[in-house]
Amino acid sequence: MPSLQDRYRKTKERLNTFGQSHVLAFWDSLDDSRRENLLAQCETLPLEILNQEIANSSASHAKSDPSTDDIQPVSVVCAQSLDALKYRSIGEEMVRSGRVACFTVAGGQGTRLGWNGPKGTFPATPLLHKSLFQVFAESILAARRRWRGNIPWYLMTSPLNHQSTQDFFREHDWFKLGEKSVRFFAQGTLPSLSLDGKILLAAPDSIALNPDGHGGAIRALAASGSLAEMRREGVDTLSYFQVDNPLVKAVDPLFLGLHAAHPESSGEVSSKVVAKRDPSEKVGVFCRRDNRTVVLEYSDLPLRLAEATHPDGALMHSAGSIAIHAFSRAFLERLADDGQGLPLHRALKKVASIDMHSGVLVEPVAPNAIKMEAFIFDAVPMAIRSMVYETRRNEEFAPIKNADGEDSAATSQRAQSERAARWFEACGIEVPRDEEGGECAATIELSPLTALDASELAQCANLPRSIAVGAKIVL
Repeated sequence: MPSLQDRYRKTKERLNTFGQSHVLAFWDSLDDSRRENLLAQCETLPLEILNQEIANSSASHAKSDPSTDDIQPVSVVCAQSLDALKYRSIGEEMVRSGRVACFTVAGGQGTRLGWNGPKGTFPATPLLHKSLFQVFAESILAARRRWRGNIPWYLMTSPLNHQSTQDFFREHDWFKLGEKSVRFFAQGTLPSLSLDGKILLAAPDSIALNPDGHGGAIRALAASGSLAEMRREGVDTLSYFQVDNPLVKAVDPLFLGLHAAHPESSGEVSSKVVAKRDPSEKVGVFCRRDNRTVVLEYSDLPLRLAEATHPDGALMHSAGSIAIHAFSRAFLERLADDGQGLPLHRALKKVASIDMHSGVLVEPVAPNAIKMEAFIFDAVPMAIRSMVYETRRNEEFAPIKNADGEDSAATSQRAQSERAARWFEACGIEVPRDEEGGECAATIELSPLTALDASELAQCANLPRSIAVGAKIVL
């Protein structure tokens, strides 16, 4: 095993090559334990990738400028035009045969929600206040029971919440899924950079690191051995969703069947979208550019295009991303094997860092650093063909992103109750609604273990014939 001094020399040589040797400026003042900590961080730095990003930053920004005329509306597959029974049957067989795993990006904290803990532990449901993790777990367990397939669940945490997330699942007995079928791995990190491209230090023995974004999932899936594990177990398709949306269908056989067999799909990556509420809604937008399907951040879509409409008044660029995808394992393996990962996006942030002259930690009053992260939707244009499927917002998308206002716990809980109310009405059950907005005048919480859709709810025994105004119903 190389000595500490040998590792130091090798690391210093590598840092010198990329103009980052200042990272070792405080080496002489550190004890061996702190030296070990610093070397361990340095040895995993993706310096080649960082150097390329720094060198090509201006060119990258020029290339990514979406203000040109080559942005076109994307072709969207709609449920009304489908042989739904055919594709649903294909998806159900995929689940039964053990080919499907769920994959959740769960690295975030609940800070914006005023919640002290991993975001997945946030109480999300309207009456029982079940956590987001529990909602997803019940959805997966219900899918296992309905389609009799083994469905492993992979969760990508962050270094900040990895242990606390595992502890939460352990405390709740893995939500009856079984410990062996719930697999955790932490996403990677990237160093924060000064505005002139130098790696920042959070302490004399510690680099200022930040998670590398949900796009880091591809690299992390490979590095953790998860892709190899899926291959051994016969999993060839991942149902991907993020941790903030309690209306998500963790396992959707119709979508999986479309991903596997629809003519517009290459079977590599497929995506769900909803129609944007208005031109200013802050969601990514699926478009066609350079003969590829791409996702543009809402801030990158020029206003003239965001507001453009068809003759019937509908938005021309209305395919709003809801961060729900199906990926083939082989596609992710190919992207991981190419060694570069997904492109990095830059953002100016305030990052506390060590002053290299005094060694004192400085809290900035203005943005002083570049943080870089990868976005999972940048995998979309790398596919041979990518299918985009439009689903209904009120059935599948009610994220919890903010403490109040739009996309808050309150709006999500109303959406959860409203969906349950529509399912009850589809079963012939009378639901009270107010006269002004037609909203349900009761609160209903429906577990995925009771029903995954209205047709399954109709098969339940002992459903009420009607619901009273102000009632609180839990099923």
